[in-house]
Amino acid sequence: MRAVVFDGERAEVVDDLEIRDPGPGEVLVGIRAAGLCHSDLSVIDGTIPFPVPVVLGHEGAGLVEAVGAGVTHVAPGDHVALSTLAGCGVCGECDRGRPTMCRKAIGMPGQPFSRGGRPLYQFAANSAFAERTLVKAVQAIRIPADIPLTSAALMGCGVVTGVGAVLNRARVALGDTVVVIGTGGIGLNVIQGARVAGASRIVAVDTNPAKETSARLFGATEFLTSTDAVRDVLPTGADHVFECVGRTSLVRSAIDLLDRHGQAVLLGMTAPTDEATFLPAAMFLDKSILGCRYGSSRPQRDIPRYAELYRQGRLLLDELVTATYPVEDFAKAAADAGRGRVARGVLTF
Repeated sequence: MRAVVFDGERAEVVDDLEIRDPGPGEVLVGIRAAGLCHSDLSVIDGTIPFPVPVVLGHEGAGLVEAVGAGVTHVAPGDHVALSTLAGCGVCGECDRGRPTMCRKAIGMPGQPFSRGGRPLYQFAANSAFAERTLVKAVQAIRIPADIPLTSAALMGCGVVTGVGAVLNRARVALGDTVVVIGTGGIGLNVIQGARVAGASRIVAVDTNPAKETSARLFGATEFLTSTDAVRDVLPTGADHVFECVGRTSLVRSAIDLLDRHGQAVLLGMTAPTDEATFLPAAMFLDKSILGCRYGSSRPQRDIPRYAELYRQGRLLLDELVTATYPVEDFAKAAADAGRGRVARGVLTF
């Protein structure tokens, strides 16, 4: 079968990948669509260290093809969106409703794939850039069959991360003010999460002025090309600032733009050794810096909610899909994403 494989030097589309049958508690999914996220590119450029060879992709949707023993919540033929959280379901963190903190969910990657007899790693417990992938039962979330799979795929990462950061981590309240730095796939979902939450002002910041139209479509009330101009719009600062780029200078900007009792939420992926600086004295007015993994989400709860918001017209999914590419055009899709030409490019199988 076809898949995108990274061998440590380059990513290429292969057609001879094999996958084992599902075991107990596992689901075999035929992927129909998979979003290309910057996290996938970060594996290729080394920002995210990961063992190789690895099958890339982590934002996918498709149809269940087979289930292992003990799986009852999905059946062959069901439409599913895939989560990256392969949580155990029984540890203290899972029991508290915090599966993003489950140590099993971020443990050693499995190797359900093989090529020429050699095992390949699975990225983010998912590997959606393959015609078929194998996930834990908890990662397969059933969705209505009327949601286009090219749109549904994005719920598995970009939507749960961005919208979840607003609703679950920051808990933006009605009337709050929000600044979003970076309006790529994650940033746009933060913007629409703030809109759903009822924020009174949503200030989008991106150096690319061409992104204003999409930012306003998703809910931005103002659009700026520099963080330096934010204080002109919000003189006392913002209740919440989301850094969605992964640049240390912007982490500092996010902190500096907070109002009293404000929260800076860090979503952009920096290199593991990057360091950011800020003025500790500026934090004494009850300000906070929050990390956020995967939107602090509970996918089996959140993804169905987002699916319903989409069906009500309150959450935009189709509009996130800037372009679709057959998997064979992965190189073009990666180039477009790397140059910021798309909010989300989606690979199709």
